[in-house]
Amino acid sequence: MTNKAIYNKLEDKRISKQNFFQVFKRQKYLQAMVWPGIIWMIIFNFIPMIGIIIAFKDYTIIDTIWSAPWVGLQNFVEFFKDENFPILMKNTLGISLLKLLIGFPLPIIFAILLSELYNEKLKKFTQTISYMPHFLSWVVLGGIMINWLGESGVVNNLITTLGISKQPIGFLSNPKYFWWIAIFSDIWKETGWNAIIYLAAIAGINPTLYEAAKIDGAGKLQQIFHITLPSIKGTITVLFILAVSGILNTNFDQILVLQNPLNLPSSEVIDTFVYKTALRSSRFSYATAVGLFKSVIALILLVSANMMSKKFNDRSLF
Repeated sequence: MTNKAIYNKLEDKRISKQNFFQVFKRQKYLQAMVWPGIIWMIIFNFIPMIGIIIAFKDYTIIDTIWSAPWVGLQNFVEFFKDENFPILMKNTLGISLLKLLIGFPLPIIFAILLSELYNEKLKKFTQTISYMPHFLSWVVLGGIMINWLGESGVVNNLITTLGISKQPIGFLSNPKYFWWIAIFSDIWKETGWNAIIYLAAIAGINPTLYEAAKIDGAGKLQQIFHITLPSIKGTITVLFILAVSGILNTNFDQILVLQNPLNLPSSEVIDTFVYKTALRSSRFSYATAVGLFKSVIALILLVSANMMSKKFNDRSLF
């Protein structure tokens, strides 16, 4: 490399630094709002990740993280050999996949239907009603559902009154009903809230596209399939990638509230298993290993879904 080339390279770096500091100074008020959030994430999200190393140790509450003996992959091997492993994976994947297959398209459909409402008052009323369940805690909703689905609850009273069943049905005591209760209660709670992003995307579509389609004689369904859905395809793709990455998340709060000893064969998932193992059995290293396994799978799913989306759909998160 010649002296001139070296000089040009150094000069480019100097200019780049100057531009960086100029932009930083120009955006100082924006930076002042952003940095507290970044610092908060570093302190409470990233620094605690040091504790992940206990997944490879035999940690007890009387030890420090650093003094606990190393056991390598022993905790992971123990989890794979655990008699609960097949049940945990079956319940976790079963509930999550059904939530994805049934629950993911519904907010899209709901948002499209809402966008077609011309009565603004009715539209706002419907939106408000659909958003409300999201703001209720699962502790509250769980109590409501336990009362409704109990043997003397509203649902059983209706079933026996209509003659559908002579005896009350134990919805929360029979494992075969648990998956569907978890899926449909989650859909009822979150569909309206999840539709907000799609409504915002639909609102950003150029109205002249619909006007041109009407002139060409396109009906409502044709407009939806040829204008609305293609226009929000990017939003759908991003949210689908994120949904796939969270396939092992089964909504811990919901499952724990609705869980009881009678429905345990269908309600025990990875999240509740980690909670019980760590806080009830004090097996912190084992629970951390199980949680780390779940996080690694989530990362693999995220990267895989992103790569497939980029290859086939030409859209991705990164």
